Amino acid sequence: MEKAKIVNLDTNEEVACLFNPNEYTFQRTNAWTQKKVKGENVPDLEFGGGSSATLKMNLFLDTSTTGGDVRDTIKKVRKLMDIDEKAKDMTTVKGRPPMVEFHWGKIWTFKAVITSLTEKCTLFRDDGVPVRATLDVTFLQAKEGGVYEAQNPTTLGNSGYKRRVVNEGDTIDWIAFDEYGDSAMWRYIADTNNLDNPERLRPGQVLAIAPSP
Repeated sequence: MEKAKIVNLDTNEEVACLFNPNEYTFQRTNAWTQKKVKGENVPDLEFGGGSSATLKMNLFLDTSTTGGDVRDTIKKVRKLMDIDEKAKDMTTVKGRPPMVEFHWGKIWTFKAVITSLTEKCTLFRDDGVPVRATLDVTFLQAKEGGVYEAQNPTTLGNSGYKRRVVNEGDTIDWIAFDEYGDSAMWRYIADTNNLDNPERLRPGQVLAIAPSP
């Protein structure tokens, strides 16, 4: 299963997402000016040009099974908002943050800059080191384009997989215990279903349960 990643287009360095996004929000607007027409109820519209699209997503990070510091990954994303003196802005000729590309297989690519990053750590080791976090990331389109292609057949079509509907009160670790007899298998379920934030299961959500590895 291919992992989503954020690529620094200035250096070609990659930041791999620990979990693929479960959803994202894409927004684009056009500028129209209303020109009043005497004697008419509806004004004429004059197109004023397009605007950059925005892409917003929530990335789930978890290193609890390895015990590593989740901030190591957070720092890599945060660095994509730092000014790079070697990357000159064409207008000001001063340093700027890098251009990036959100890349997820052949399903979606988005060339942009990161305009907003909110970090929230939610689980810690006994010594205070965070091992779980969510990142709210906003990308602003820098170049026209992007790739939309037909997605691969759903995981549920694979041999040996079964369908499980999430009920009210279900948690992913409980489902893992119920299906595999081991609550630690929640990561396996999360990977199978490309869950961005496994803590946010919705009643009625359908999960693919893969054969035990």
